[in-house]
Amino acid sequence: MKKIIVATVFVLLSFSVKSQNASVEDHVFGVQTGFLGLYFHGETKLSDKFALRGELGLDFGFWERGIYQDNRGFLLTPVIVIEPRFYYNLEKRVKKSKRIDGNSGNFISIKTSFNPDLFTISSDQNVSIIPTLQIVPTWGIRRNLGKHFNYETGIGIGYYKEFYKQNGYSSNESGTAINLHLRIGYRF
Repeated sequence: MKKIIVATVFVLLSFSVKSQNASVEDHVFGVQTGFLGLYFHGETKLSDKFALRGELGLDFGFWERGIYQDNRGFLLTPVIVIEPRFYYNLEKRVKKSKRIDGNSGNFISIKTSFNPDLFTISSDQNVSIIPTLQIVPTWGIRRNLGKHFNYETGIGIGYYKEFYKQNGYSSNESGTAINLHLRIGYRF
């Protein structure tokens, strides 16, 4: 009789334990900051492993011109990002009893960002930017720090195009873009 009671209690306890489904969340919203900006983001589930991330933010930049003149400054300029993400290790994290809430996991993405020349916040009144498009395949990770905080890091190499013709120049420029970010964030 003791064996039956112990077995029944064990079975009931195993049913009552909350298990995580190895899937990205339906919606994740938050704010992140790093060395080079401030970003508001949202992720929407496309399938169990795919999410579409959108960001609106301000990229930080700085400059120093000339050898003989003291002309230094900084600027903040808007950025719009669309980034499909593939979270590839969710099942592995669940099997190891690690958290996947808030889409905590490793991902591969194609970060597509655009810096329009809408406005700048700058230490110099006469600063404008050349609109720039970047498409960068990226590998990254996101991990939770408590219930609402998280950190994220990523690295990738891709392509950029600067639209100089729009500002009266004779040709546009393009080249290799690097995405290297380390951010800390708050999830709503």
